[in-house]
Amino acid sequence: MLSVCCSSSRGRMTEQQSAPEQLAAGKSQGGAGATYKVVLFEQENFQGRKAELSAECKDVTEKSLEKVGSVLVDSGPWVGFERQGFAGEQFILEKGEYPRWDTWTNSQNSYSLLSLRPLLVDGDEHKLHLFENPGFTGRKMEIVDDDVPSLWGHGFQDRVASVKALNGTWVGYMYPGYRGRQYVFEQGDFKHWNDWDATAPQIQSVRRVRDMQWHKKGCFTTPAPPPPDPPTAATSS
Repeated sequence: MLSVCCSSSRGRMTEQQSAPEQLAAGKSQGGAGATYKVVLFEQENFQGRKAELSAECKDVTEKSLEKVGSVLVDSGPWVGFERQGFAGEQFILEKGEYPRWDTWTNSQNSYSLLSLRPLLVDGDEHKLHLFENPGFTGRKMEIVDDDVPSLWGHGFQDRVASVKALNGTWVGYMYPGYRGRQYVFEQGDFKHWNDWDATAPQIQSVRRVRDMQWHKKGCFTTPAPPPPDPPTAATSS
């Protein structure tokens, strides 16, 4: 069930969901005591030299790789970065295969992935507060246990200048439909958009980062290319 109420002072979004079965069995990936494994390949389509990681890596070139052309996430999730030292554009890497750079980003700004680290997914509860202005002021939207492909579609604007991640790990996107630059929100307070390495207070969609072995909702998939135009019939003179 989804209920939405958005006004000048407060917006709220809730969805009642049962806890995933694997949580009851103590098998949630990314939680306390979880194991992480990712394999990086120097070439596209899982070719060339490779490096297997189970912990953070500040510089993939120290693993005898000149670059990263494809990624195989065996268990995660992870967050990759454009530059060494966990800097630059961010890329969410959930369980699955990434045969080339445009499967882990569609911002078209960078195809470089030079550092990465595991992300902690702490349980099945998720709560996020979005604020229009820095310092947790202005209009507010609360999102509970749901993914939101368009903030505009739920009565909020695209200006998000501060964020409180109360539960769970989230990823925000510059554009609707989980497109554009990605911004990771782990549990904590973000008083200004500079705190999540953004250059402007623009977020238009948000989703939870979860164990993709069990939860498929919200997982980004590359859109299929449009079909080619039918051939134009020749006209007789």
